[in-house]
Amino acid sequence: MADAPVIDKPAQAEQKRKPLGELLVERGILSQDQLRIALIEQRAAGRPLGQVLVSLGFVTEKTLRETLAENLGHEQIDLSRLVPIPEALALVPSEFAKRHRIFPVSIDAHERGLTIASSNPGDVVMFDQLSALLDGLWSVEVRMATDGEISNAIENHYGHTLSIDGILHEMETGEVDVGSLDTTGREFSGPVVRLIDSILMDAVQRRASDIHFEPESGFVRIRYRIDGVLRQIRSLHNTYWPPMLVRLKVICGMNIAESRAPQDGRTSLIMNGRQIDFRAAAQPTLYGENVVLRILDRARALVPFESMPITAEQRELLETMISRPEGMFLVTGPTGSGKTTTLYSILGKLNRDSVNIMTLEDPVEYPIPMIRQANLAAGLKLDFAAGIRSLMRQDPDIILVGEIRDGETATMALRAAMTGHQVYSTLHTNSAIGVLPRLMDLGLTPEVLAGNLIGAVGQRLIRKLCEHCKEPYVVDAATARLLRVGNGDGPVQLFKPSGCERCDHLGFSGRLALMEILRIDDEIDDMIAERTPLPEIRRRLREKGFLELLDDAMRRVAAGETSLDEAARVVDLTQLERETR
Repeated sequence: MADAPVIDKPAQAEQKRKPLGELLVERGILSQDQLRIALIEQRAAGRPLGQVLVSLGFVTEKTLRETLAENLGHEQIDLSRLVPIPEALALVPSEFAKRHRIFPVSIDAHERGLTIASSNPGDVVMFDQLSALLDGLWSVEVRMATDGEISNAIENHYGHTLSIDGILHEMETGEVDVGSLDTTGREFSGPVVRLIDSILMDAVQRRASDIHFEPESGFVRIRYRIDGVLRQIRSLHNTYWPPMLVRLKVICGMNIAESRAPQDGRTSLIMNGRQIDFRAAAQPTLYGENVVLRILDRARALVPFESMPITAEQRELLETMISRPEGMFLVTGPTGSGKTTTLYSILGKLNRDSVNIMTLEDPVEYPIPMIRQANLAAGLKLDFAAGIRSLMRQDPDIILVGEIRDGETATMALRAAMTGHQVYSTLHTNSAIGVLPRLMDLGLTPEVLAGNLIGAVGQRLIRKLCEHCKEPYVVDAATARLLRVGNGDGPVQLFKPSGCERCDHLGFSGRLALMEILRIDDEIDDMIAERTPLPEIRRRLREKGFLELLDDAMRRVAAGETSLDEAARVVDLTQLERETR
C-alpha cells in the first residue's frame, strides 16, 4: 500500500508569538485598563483570555479571529456561516473536539485531506493525538477560529442529525412542536436551522443552480434546477413553511415583517471548505411567499478560457476575435445559458498587468482579481448608460457592460468601441446573427455599426449524457442524412440516456456549451453598411463556413455527448425538415 499522507506538525517558530493581550493593545483595539480587567477575570475564571475578552464585550469574535489569524499566519474561517459536512464530523468525535477545542470543517475524500478550525494551531499535543485518531491516513489543514466560535459550533452541530430525512423525522415525531416554532427572527428551533442548512448543502452537492421553495394550498414544494431542468426534491407540510421562510429571510438579510411586496437578498455560507454565495428573491403568491435562491459557486462559474467546453476550432476563432484592439463583442442567449460564464472566461484570458479592465454589472456575481467591478445600485440611480460614461473617465482598455437593454446603453457602448476600447456585453436575441436587427431596432444605424462590431456568440447549454450508463442505438441512413450525422452512406450509432447511481438515475451528468460564433470581417461589414437583407448575409456566412447552433448540436449528438431528444429540447430541429423540402 502506498504511503499515507501524514499530518504536518506546526513549526516551533509558530509558537514564538506575542501574547494576545499585548498584541491587541499595540493595535489600539484594547486599552491597558481593559487588559488588566480581563487578566484578573481570566485568573478568577480559569478561561482562555480570548473568551474572557469577548464575554466582557471588549472585542468581538470577528476582531479576535482576525487578529489571531494575522499574528499566526493562518487563514481564518467564520464558523457562524459554516454548514458542516457530516463526513467531517464523523472523523472527529465530539469528546476529542471539546477537549482540544477544534472543529472539523470539511474533507477532501479524493486527496484524503481534513480541514479543521482551531484557536491554537501551535498545539503539538493535539496534532499528535489527532494523527493517532486518524491512523495517519489523513493530512490536516488548519483554519483559525476563536474558542467561542468553536464551542458554539460543537454545541450546535454535534449530537444532531444533519440529514434532511432525519431532521424531518425529528420534527414529525413530536420532538419539536412545529406550531410553536419561533417566527420572530430572534431565535429559531435547532431543527429548522439544520433543515435549511441541509437543503442548501444538498443542492450544492447535487450541483444545482437554483432552489425553488413553492408554497401550495396544503404543502410546500422544493425543487432544484439541475443542469438547466427543474426537478422536484421534496414536498413538506405547509406548517413547516413559516419558520423556514423566516430563517431564509434572516440569513439573506430580508425584512421578515414584509410579506406583501417582493424582496431581494443575499448571503454567503462556507460549504465543504469553500464559500458559496446565494442570491434570494421572495415573491408574494396566492398561498404565501415563493422564494428562489440562485446558487453562485465561484469554483464552478469561473472557468479558465482553455477549459471552456468548446472545440479547438471554436477556441481558435474566439482568440482571433478578441485579439482585435477595439470593437464591440456580444454574447447572446436566454437567461441561464452561460453568457456571464463565457464573458468571465474571456476576461480571464485578457486579464494582465498591462490592461485596465472595468465592468458594470447588475449585480456583480463573482469577484475577479485585478478587475475593477462595479455594481449597479438602485439607490444610486445609476443605469448602464450613465455607468459607461463614468467608466470612460477611468482610463479603461476593456469594458464589460452586463447587458444592453435600451438604445441609450447601446449607443454609449458603441461609442466606447469607436473610441478605441474593447467592449463586451450581452444581448437578448435568439441567435448570433440576430444581434444585427436587434441593434438596429435599438437605434444604431448600419453605417455606424459597420467596422465597430467584432462579432457575436450565440450560446445554449445542453445536458451531457452520463458516460457510465448511456445506451447505444442505431438510426438508418435516411434518418442520419436528415440529422446531418454520419457520412450519409449507412446506419449511424447514436446514444440515449439510461440512468444509474452515478447520475442519480437521470441519464445526464453535467452540461456542454453549444455555440455559434459570428465573426464580422470586412466583407460582412460592407454588407451591413449597404443594408443587405439578413437572409443574404446568412447565406454568405454559411458559404464562408459559419456553423449555427443546430450544426453544433448535431455534432454533439453524433459524437455521443448528448441525446437527440435533449438536442430537440434546446434547439429547433424542425429546421432540418424544412431545409430538406
